[in-house]
Amino acid sequence: MSVPSPAPRLVLAGNVIADLVIEIPALPERGGDVIGSRTELYAGGGFNALTAARRLGADAVYAGLHGTGPYGDLVRRSLADEGVGTLLPVRTDGDTGFCVALVDAGGERTFVTSFGVDARMTAAETAAVADALRPGDTVQLSGYSLVMEINGPLLSAFAAALPPDVRVCFDPAPLVADIPAAVLDPVLARTDWLSCNAREGALMSGLSDPREAAAALRGRLAPGAGVLVRADKDGCWLAAPGVDAVAHVPGFAVDAVDSNGAGDAHVGAFLALLGRGLEPQTAARGANAAAALAVTRRGPATAPGQDELVEFLRGDPLAARLTR
Repeated sequence: MSVPSPAPRLVLAGNVIADLVIEIPALPERGGDVIGSRTELYAGGGFNALTAARRLGADAVYAGLHGTGPYGDLVRRSLADEGVGTLLPVRTDGDTGFCVALVDAGGERTFVTSFGVDARMTAAETAAVADALRPGDTVQLSGYSLVMEINGPLLSAFAAALPPDVRVCFDPAPLVADIPAAVLDPVLARTDWLSCNAREGALMSGLSDPREAAAALRGRLAPGAGVLVRADKDGCWLAAPGVDAVAHVPGFAVDAVDSNGAGDAHVGAFLALLGRGLEPQTAARGANAAAALAVTRRGPATAPGQDELVEFLRGDPLAARLTR
């Protein structure tokens, strides 16, 4: 009697850190002070994409670094609460990093990030992640990791050496213009899916139109790769493998209250739905719906579960496919 192969997983080879969010009336002047009205502390970074995928039934694993201290404890507790495993052992030479997000009365966010052990990966750790991968796994990489002085070159070499039976998804993140070409180019050459927002697509392609950006970015990838350019309420633009035309996948009209984490919800949902065998255009529509639901709630990890997504899509053919 044959033993079934383990299910493929979403493996985040990036960073999960602590987010300290403080609401303020306005940024203080240099040397000044301001009183915050509300403060929250929660797991952030790649945690949101892992959560979005896990809530739609995907197996998800965090393959980044996590340290010893209150922030590392928060990260591990948050991952465990969502059913996300960790691949690497606890680092004992420091704590996980954190990001302070100052949110003013107009909703504008200003960030200050202090990395911890998560920015000090070793070649032995990337080798351990590579050895633990299974055929069919999807590795998620972020531009936030590639821009780091130590992690960037290591993860670039790690991605370039991955076997063809492992899928690579790259989310370039806002700092993509700061990633050295020697680090970025090998990742793009190995990327199976590039998912970015319209601003990042423009930075990488030089084209402000998301349809044109999607087509141009596909030209930077290997044959057979696909591109998603996320356009918020307008949905996304999809340059699918094997399809010449770039398709517009419409979004969903909702009353948005907090856009934080919407892109991560989209990426995680898209990869989870692809992993369930849905074709790219259908998975992109489901990801649009997941991101739309996420922005109707305050907080970071607000991606919906399957029942919520099915209810939101009631009457849509996709709802029936999600319940199979």
